[in-house]
Amino acid sequence: MSVDCYPLSTKKNMKLTGAQALIESMIHEGVDTIFGYPGGAIMPTFDALYDYDKKINHILTRHEQGATHAAQGYARVSGKVGVCLVTSGPAATNAITGIADAMLDSTPLVVITGQVGAALLGTDAFQEIDVVGISQPITKWAYQIRRPEDIAWAVARAFYIARSGRPGPVVLDIAKNAQIQEVEFDYKPCKFIRSYIPVPDINPSQIEEAAKLINSARKPYVLVGQGVVLANAEAELKEFLDKGDIPAAWTLLGASAMSSDYRLNKGFLGMHGNVSPNMKTNECDVLIAIGMRFDDRVTGDLNSYAKQAKIVHLDIDAAELNKNVKVDAPVLGSAKDTLPALTALIRKMDHTEWIESFKVFDDQEFEKVIQREVFPKSGELTMGEVINKISEATNNNAVVVTDVGQNQMMAARYSKYSQTRSLVTSGGLGTMGFGIPAAMGAKMGAPDRTVLMYSGDGGFQMTIQELGTIMQEQIGVKMIILNNHFLGMVRQWQEMFFDERYSFTHMKNPDFVAIAKAYNIDGKEISERTDLDDAIADMLKDDKPYLLVVNVEKKGMVYPMVPAGGSVTNILLGE
Repeated sequence: MSVDCYPLSTKKNMKLTGAQALIESMIHEGVDTIFGYPGGAIMPTFDALYDYDKKINHILTRHEQGATHAAQGYARVSGKVGVCLVTSGPAATNAITGIADAMLDSTPLVVITGQVGAALLGTDAFQEIDVVGISQPITKWAYQIRRPEDIAWAVARAFYIARSGRPGPVVLDIAKNAQIQEVEFDYKPCKFIRSYIPVPDINPSQIEEAAKLINSARKPYVLVGQGVVLANAEAELKEFLDKGDIPAAWTLLGASAMSSDYRLNKGFLGMHGNVSPNMKTNECDVLIAIGMRFDDRVTGDLNSYAKQAKIVHLDIDAAELNKNVKVDAPVLGSAKDTLPALTALIRKMDHTEWIESFKVFDDQEFEKVIQREVFPKSGELTMGEVINKISEATNNNAVVVTDVGQNQMMAARYSKYSQTRSLVTSGGLGTMGFGIPAAMGAKMGAPDRTVLMYSGDGGFQMTIQELGTIMQEQIGVKMIILNNHFLGMVRQWQEMFFDERYSFTHMKNPDFVAIAKAYNIDGKEISERTDLDDAIADMLKDDKPYLLVVNVEKKGMVYPMVPAGGSVTNILLGE
């Protein structure tokens, strides 16, 4: 990528320190919320922030990883760029997990790290680390600012890159001297970078070829990914599906691109997805993938994946086309542009018989999996029934944030979504500890919505310190621990594939409610089905933070399950 961008103006507007210039630049980009943690190398910027408390709300997290996940949650629900501000050395390396998570899940972040003064670079000074070198493989762009004259230029470029095209994280590593020295400040937004084409022009021949295949299909089928949400193309998707009368399923990050009650929404794809969406992948005659990347959790064994189908793939990132799955009609461009163009060329169709054929598998799944998971008549509480009841209690309007593991798959499966940007989870990296900080950020990004955070007892303890942030800021997240005293997903694999050798997965847990109380957060722990409705009502009665610990069955399993590397039609139902 070329370094050309609009240069700094030579016009003398005002003289600021580099730290002030950094903050003013972010304000020009619409930043009003920053998640961060101060320290030596970034202290001049934090000192400058002291005078900007009316314009920027800085949220002091308890760990730099927490700051990045919070910024992710904020970005995912608001559609804005999430911003982190941390110091050098271990602070920067603590942020790496969140940066990598954002890269794999296409989340727009700008992470600003402090750095030792330019004169000390390369001397192994205190808390010096090569932030750019470490972060380059997991960012869209990483740049070190060594002089104040480059601040406005670099910030403008960073935000442009982070939010444009396929979004992602950008790291700016700013030397301490650049924050202290003065500069004539004049900000110019970046609107163009030579050799960087974030939104490719539509190729009409690609649209025509795709439309030709779709019009010839008797059994067309759409896979909806996060690219639809990132492009704000939910309405365009619905228009396309309605005209073509095409059933559609969604990836984990594509959840809520369609409302749960939409007639053509056939459910969740992938390893723990619904039966019919997986089975129909290998029955359709034209498979239309929109803004998804054919990752291994969706495809399973590539040698048996959709071999009977012609494949159409719409994506903004050329690198994803023909990467994992060979496609017959690649369509490069933003779903916001390609979907309307495609809709204009497809015929209005009626695929009633094909759509109704999904029901056979839906009925099978309900009988063998959903009935016992969501509507048990006896025994211990299950994750599925808890999630279903909470979703109903929020009228399916909540933002659902998950940690990683069984709780994640259950929340994705049994939550209902009535509006877009309603599921925030760690998809590509699968980061345990994501839940609490991401929920904080989601609530900051959507303050008027109920934010539910589901976690297991393992993931909760990875970032439990962020309860301090929730207390300090009074962030009204509703936290639900689905407590099975195990690292549940690992235990499930141990049971199924490792002869029930439960190696280091059992957990002796603390009194979570007491810990929450120490942070002035109300909470309750329940184990009985008869207590569930009242406990949910107590949790949702106001907009204050709350912790609900639900002791669920210890050896619960997430079914259906496609074994890793197996065919998407090799589905285990736990019979």
